[in-house]
Amino acid sequence: MGAGAMRLLRSFGAGLAWALLGAALGSHLSLQEGLLLKSLGLSAKPSPQTRAPVPSVLWRIFQSRKTLPSTSAAPGAACRVEELNVPGNIIRVFADQGHFIHHRQPPGLLCLQKRLYFNLSVLEEGERLTMAQLEIKFSHNSYPSPSQGQGLDLRLYRSSRLPLQGTPAPEPGRKLLVERSFEQLHKSLVFDLSGVAKDWRRHSRNLGLILEIAGSGGDGAAALGSSGCASINSFLDTSLLVVTLSQQQCRASRRRRSAQSPPVTPSSLCKPRRLYISFSDVGWENWIIAPQGYLANYCLGECPFPLTAELNSTNHAILQTMVHSLDPEGTPQPCCVPVRLSPISILYYDNSDNVVLRHYEDMVVDECGCR
Repeated sequence: MGAGAMRLLRSFGAGLAWALLGAALGSHLSLQEGLLLKSLGLSAKPSPQTRAPVPSVLWRIFQSRKTLPSTSAAPGAACRVEELNVPGNIIRVFADQGHFIHHRQPPGLLCLQKRLYFNLSVLEEGERLTMAQLEIKFSHNSYPSPSQGQGLDLRLYRSSRLPLQGTPAPEPGRKLLVERSFEQLHKSLVFDLSGVAKDWRRHSRNLGLILEIAGSGGDGAAALGSSGCASINSFLDTSLLVVTLSQQQCRASRRRRSAQSPPVTPSSLCKPRRLYISFSDVGWENWIIAPQGYLANYCLGECPFPLTAELNSTNHAILQTMVHSLDPEGTPQPCCVPVRLSPISILYYDNSDNVVLRHYEDMVVDECGCR
């Protein structure tokens, strides 16, 4: 074999070695990412297709948690959504995937009929559903007030039979859940559907809902006129806010504190050190909405003899340092580890393009100690 061939072989061998090393590192990083995602309650990294606007209710809750004072919360607060007064640590907003039901001839006073469907299959088996709240939004002044003595009726049915698209649902195939009368529809209406959503999960049969809006009293349809019944395009959207409780990421015994920057003092003693984690650095910026990163911190430093009160030491650690001072070769010093951690909340898109607000315990190191 010639010298040129040998050089080519060596070059090929070096390239192959680097390729194998890169593959091994990539596999190791993928394993680490998988373990981290699992600890966050996710089976895989989400890949949202669209970036829908974040619902205002999730923004409000997210912002309120960012500004909590640095005091301990009541026991069990980590497992509760105080803003909604229900147990839970995961909040999702499901977009409606239903469709309008069109009739060749509108029956009676019916102005609007729409099938609503929310796909709850993304809820994990271990999550306990604690709230389901339907919100119906209309554009401003979408349905003007009818004439004197006229009104609007809103009816919400639970569907128990799946009709063909474009055909009305038969009467026996639905059950009336809500019936309200209005002089004028408000911009936003909210209904509690917790019982219905729990039943959908319990029986694995979710055929959705049917929403109807009709004129009432006298010739209601005529009173509404073209600006009323014909203004279906002004119907904006419906969404379902669902709160669940996942015990895997929720431990009531923890005490919540706001994240604080560790003190910057030149010392080799055990204490928190500053560590900021940017989600863009780990390639998660395409599915995490907020925050862009967070101050995680870490513990580093020595636990020398004699241990002082500032080092948050246990009795075991104090004895261990005493033995270490007598036998440094046979007994190691105690370790500098986190002794107080606080949570963070993350807004993100799941694989179904739903916006999720999730609360995670033990994400920020607040204090370190010798153990």
